[in-house]
Amino acid sequence: MERGLGDPRTCALCAVVLWLLVAHTSADLPMCKGSDYHFEYTECDVLGSRWRVAIPNKAETCTGLPDPVKGTYCTFSCNQGEYLDMQSQQCQKCAAGTYSLGTSIAFEEWDSLPTGFITHGVTTNEGNAFINCSNSTWTPKGEYVASNTDECTATLSYAVSLKKPGTLFFEYFYPDTNIYFEFFVQNDQCQSTDFESRLMRISESSWSNYKVELSKGNNVLYWRTTAYALLGSAVKPVLLRNIQVSGVAYTSECFHCKPGTRSSKAGSARCTPCPADTYSNKGATVCQECEPDSYAVPGSGSCKPRSACTNSDYFYTHTPCDSEGKTQLMYKWIEPKICSETVGGAVKLPASGGKQDCPPCNPGFFVTNSSTCEPCSNDSYSDGKVCKECPVGTEPVLGFEYKWWNTMPKNMESSIFDQEFSNSDRRTAWEVAGEYIYTTPGVQDSDYLMLTLNVPGYRAQSTAKDNDMSELSRITFVFETVCTADCKFYFLVGYSKWNNYLVEQWKGRNRKQSYSYLIQSNNTVSFTWTFQRAEEFSMERNISTDAAKIYSIHITNVIGGVASQCRRCAVTSDKTESSCVPCPPGHYMVNATGACESCPPNTYIRASHPVGKAACVQCGPNTKRNRAHTACLSDCTFRVQTGEEAVQTYDFSPLSNVTGFTSSPRFTNRGLRYFHHFNLNLCGTESRVAASCVDNVTESGKVVKGYVCQSTVVPSDIRSQSMVSSQPFIIGDSLIGVTTETTLAGISSPAWLFPSAEPQPPDVIFYYKSSDTTQACKQGRSATVRLRCNPTTNIKDRIMLPSKCSEGTCDGCTFHFLWESQHACPLCTTDHYREIVSACIQGIQKTTYVWQQPLQCYGGESLPPQKVSACVTLDFWLKFGVSIGLIAAVLLISISCYFWKKTRKLQYKYSRLMMTSGGKECELPTADSCAIMEGEDAEDDLMDLTHKSFFTKIKSFSRERTSDGFDSVPLKSSSRHQQEEEEEEED
Repeated sequence: MERGLGDPRTCALCAVVLWLLVAHTSADLPMCKGSDYHFEYTECDVLGSRWRVAIPNKAETCTGLPDPVKGTYCTFSCNQGEYLDMQSQQCQKCAAGTYSLGTSIAFEEWDSLPTGFITHGVTTNEGNAFINCSNSTWTPKGEYVASNTDECTATLSYAVSLKKPGTLFFEYFYPDTNIYFEFFVQNDQCQSTDFESRLMRISESSWSNYKVELSKGNNVLYWRTTAYALLGSAVKPVLLRNIQVSGVAYTSECFHCKPGTRSSKAGSARCTPCPADTYSNKGATVCQECEPDSYAVPGSGSCKPRSACTNSDYFYTHTPCDSEGKTQLMYKWIEPKICSETVGGAVKLPASGGKQDCPPCNPGFFVTNSSTCEPCSNDSYSDGKVCKECPVGTEPVLGFEYKWWNTMPKNMESSIFDQEFSNSDRRTAWEVAGEYIYTTPGVQDSDYLMLTLNVPGYRAQSTAKDNDMSELSRITFVFETVCTADCKFYFLVGYSKWNNYLVEQWKGRNRKQSYSYLIQSNNTVSFTWTFQRAEEFSMERNISTDAAKIYSIHITNVIGGVASQCRRCAVTSDKTESSCVPCPPGHYMVNATGACESCPPNTYIRASHPVGKAACVQCGPNTKRNRAHTACLSDCTFRVQTGEEAVQTYDFSPLSNVTGFTSSPRFTNRGLRYFHHFNLNLCGTESRVAASCVDNVTESGKVVKGYVCQSTVVPSDIRSQSMVSSQPFIIGDSLIGVTTETTLAGISSPAWLFPSAEPQPPDVIFYYKSSDTTQACKQGRSATVRLRCNPTTNIKDRIMLPSKCSEGTCDGCTFHFLWESQHACPLCTTDHYREIVSACIQGIQKTTYVWQQPLQCYGGESLPPQKVSACVTLDFWLKFGVSIGLIAAVLLISISCYFWKKTRKLQYKYSRLMMTSGGKECELPTADSCAIMEGEDAEDDLMDLTHKSFFTKIKSFSRERTSDGFDSVPLKSSSRHQQEEEEEEED
């Protein structure tokens, strides 16, 4: 059967042939000694076999290398404490002073990066090529390797080939949530293995352990960190040490014990640290005692001289109360003691003080016969001396209140952590001192002195605000820091066993002051106070007198708590005395009687003070209380009076969903680009979804909820995330009111922040308030959202920050936002449009409706559709009018002619009558008829018409007719008629 060149056995034969050729050409070189070469195995073939070959340490320096021989099978391995002797290919025990993990390799010394480890730094943001991250790497520190603390991404990697499935174990210290820390493994095809999470858990107060299974074959281990100290705060680095990998085929050598450790027996798998005041060198079998005038901490590689004892080398404390109720002031040396009392100028430990009366127990406790303090029962209270039962109709107010510090409370613990030593329980960090508890000096000024208060949980509230934003509990403490340097005092909240979140920090000297923190989640399980004198590591105690003091700690509504007072219960109808019930929703308790009174309309109950009428808080303008009477809400509608009768109505429902927006990009000193991201929930009823901001830097990130919140986001390709969010906080968790006024409840929204160039409807402003107080914002944060009508914008969430305050706030406490939207305009009504009537064309007339310009409304009434109606054109009416005019003219002419003809007949008859009258004047002749009969022709004689006008004739004609049907006419007098006849005769 023929084999190709790719066959492993063929390759092994090729290597042998090449070795023979080299040996032949090097016949003139001296013969090789054992120190001139070392043995290695060839790659395993498909059958799992390999060859052992000799490799010269330097090329062409000697000849006569040993011939290749068949090696052990690839699955061969040695036990712990043994190594593979390549000469004999047998497992041998490690000598004393050395150790071996067998199929494992360990990295415990970090004076430099061990062989195989690679570290490099890259920019976090894409496109920020101008940032130099070449020095942002993991740095060896002797006992451990430390990560970077800047905005670059630092990666530490190690590649290992496992011959069988193995494990990885390492220790890490990850104390800061402002740094992103992840670990993952990739195979030889750059495919990441499946873990539950790549994010590492926050360390509590000591080194944490991590263990993961590794697959057979090539594995590349990655530790990656990125800091996000965007607000100028210092970041604590991530520390790694004691990295161990199992599953390798063999180890060909034993490792020397590092300084400060020893292995006294052959075949050791581990080295044992040296105890205190002893030391050892590398590869030691025993630890050496230090000289009397020198000292060494456990695990030291050398001794250090003892300096003269000073006042900074001891501390004071109070002994527990004895059976006589007495306590004593005691002085103790700081352990381990590193000073000498025999050196010139050394101080002596002060003598213990005289006995004095013990202070009273803390509220809720009583003094036993043995002068110890025990908690009162659940239905009683105390002032620290004697327990008393709560009166009928009252209940104890449970919590913990510590203001006397004679002994450390059972639910509190003190610990110390330093970066050099793993044993954090060997000495005390906080010590009781009667009226306060304070930090004792540590071995180094850079030690973290921690005090932790653990709570089992909180009692359920009878009512809760919407979206779990109610006050579940509150912790208040009084503290003071006395510092000569840049010390730091931290207050942290533990949301789980593995996650502490920094709430507030103070730097330098701080006068005696009080600080309160609102607890809104039952997940808050611990509180930690940490004091650090200096950040830089130093074995000196230059500022050991710097200290933090806590005078009192008070936390409310705790399960298993004790009571210092009782509160009155609500009077119920069944008059039960066994338990208390709260007043119904919307009612407050009258302090004197316990009766429940109803609050005024549209008010809610103050959760922190449900007694007295002051518990009723009036809702702000244009808001309504919720059904539980615990908060005020807006239904997203708003009405404003614009005139005597005019009312504008707004509907902000389209803007009620949670909306996110970011500020303009900002940059750190190193050029890291980041944004302030805001989430806003404008309005809504009980079923609304609150805005939330999250910290996704750590595994169990903090989540805050409310109306308005902010977080800091950084564009990043870490873990395939487009954004890394950190430092979330609430800006507003309660709605104060909705109005067009620029000031409400002490919160101002000046118009100059968002000037408007054009006249428009008034801006509607939403006012929010947060109950979280900070060192900078002692009254809490607040926010204003100014809604401005802009019917032309098509962008629903066009939210802007003030141009003069690019971060959204000018003072760090009050935030301002401008939201321009169509939905911020008043609803359209019939007053916002007008009608246009077209001309009548071909008997059709159209009526069109258009908006008044400029348009300042949206939604509401729609434009009516165009109306079409029948009409008559102008030509028709003109023709009709001309026709009517012609007809009227013809009719008028006809009537005129008719009356003119009638008038002539009457005149004729009248003339005849006058001619036939007698000569007597004033008498008329008797006539057969004075009327014109039918058929008489009036045209036979002439009539006198010269003295009468046309209208006079008409008037004469219009006189009434007689009953016989004839027209009555006036007759001329007989004298006139006779005169006329005489004149005719003379002619």
